[in-house]
Amino acid sequence: MNPHIYEPRRRNMEGQPFIPLAWSETQLDAMKDRSMQLLDLMRKRRTTRHFSTRDVPKELIEQAILCGGTAPSGAHLQPWTFVAISSQALKQKIREAAEAEERKTYQERMPDAWREVLQPLGTDAIKEHLTDAPWVVVLFRQSKRLRSNGEWGPTYYSGESCGIAAGMFIHAIHNMGLVTLTHTPSPMGFLRDILNRPDYEHAMLVLPVGYPAENAMVPDLQRKTLDEIAVFFEE
Repeated sequence: MNPHIYEPRRRNMEGQPFIPLAWSETQLDAMKDRSMQLLDLMRKRRTTRHFSTRDVPKELIEQAILCGGTAPSGAHLQPWTFVAISSQALKQKIREAAEAEERKTYQERMPDAWREVLQPLGTDAIKEHLTDAPWVVVLFRQSKRLRSNGEWGPTYYSGESCGIAAGMFIHAIHNMGLVTLTHTPSPMGFLRDILNRPDYEHAMLVLPVGYPAENAMVPDLQRKTLDEIAVFFEE
């Protein structure tokens, strides 16, 4: 048997709408070139809290969300909802609610172990990015889905699935030349209320998106090396 030809187990595929995999081989040299180009691009990715108020076309946000939506998910349930907001009034409402929670966190809830790792980043309870950025995208995780029999059932691996989708969304934003920030005000229940989402959707990330401000700054940090983040077992 040709090792490159897959003989499907028909008993597992009966009645399923399978189609051929759309894939063509890339030469090894091209793979290496692509991998280095992507690594170089992503090494330039930085998180900033300083956004320009300059407009960003809705089309770019749509494309980034669609890229996030290509993520693999448990049982292909795609348990995510991206809520994109450009309304200044609504962004202001979100900022006010977020800052109220953040003040409680910084003043009352934050343990010393968390405070010490945030200190080099210079963060505080003031969240200008929520009103400066032209778009704020809130990623909601769906914990339930409506079954074909009309009953509600759980989603599976929804946290992991939404985490992958978030990463692909961030990659898309950086690839097109914009910047974003992963903001997690805690608790985040106020976002479901403000954005009128159902009770089975849970806010996971707040992602302001836009151009960086002209005077945008980022902490002078270093990423871990390959030896620090990877372990290989080889023949």
